[in-house]
Amino acid sequence: MDSEKEIRQLQRRLTELAEKSSRQNIYTFTGFLGMAEQDVFYRMERELSFAHPVLFGGSKEAERAVARFGDPEEFGYEAEFPIVMLKIQPLVQKYADDLGHRDFLGALMNLGIERSTLGDISVRDNCGYLFCLESIADFIAGELSRIRHTDVRCERADAAEIQMKKEKVRKNVTVSSERADVVIAALYHLSRAESLALFRAQKVFVNGRICENNSCFLKREDAVSVRGKGKFFYDGADRETKKGKLSVGVFVYQT
Repeated sequence: MDSEKEIRQLQRRLTELAEKSSRQNIYTFTGFLGMAEQDVFYRMERELSFAHPVLFGGSKEAERAVARFGDPEEFGYEAEFPIVMLKIQPLVQKYADDLGHRDFLGALMNLGIERSTLGDISVRDNCGYLFCLESIADFIAGELSRIRHTDVRCERADAAEIQMKKEKVRKNVTVSSERADVVIAALYHLSRAESLALFRAQKVFVNGRICENNSCFLKREDAVSVRGKGKFFYDGADRETKKGKLSVGVFVYQT
């Protein structure tokens, strides 16, 4: 979040949605929350617990996520998150530009829509797979026709399609300890000073929360996001090397 004012506005919005859900016995939802916004959510999680908040972004691995308020046991039914996937693909792949994440996001933002309506964008085989709110999906499908010099079409897709295309790869890195800054430095080939700077700039998130303690130790299954670098799932130490260091495993997704 860029300012205290924005943080307070989000805190009020989360409280309002939680209270509305509890008071009217209905499910309420936020738009997509970025990592910094999710950190605000997690810091309020205890005071919002009366409304049974849950985060979901369309898939388990999604970084941007929607918060839902409401208790399935009390309401007697489970409400789906208002999230759909759109597949954005060139009309003629042979003559298409080489499209990346920024190209897809830029074209979407040029439609004049709010960032909170858009979730994660994954790019595979020069196609973009976008999680977005149900309320904006038809507008995007009808209006987005060109990215850079490439004519494109949009259609709804099954989230399983992109999950099948994602290849999770386990990598091993050698580290002196399981401290977060040490593992990040080793994985992304950074100096310790460069790794520390990421923490000071609040660019490291562990399980959705801003991690300012660079010396914290990672635990198996921790999800670590580093702005500008990527996301990985920590899989713990495998063995100690002959030189007394640790060989640790991380799961990353091929892009």
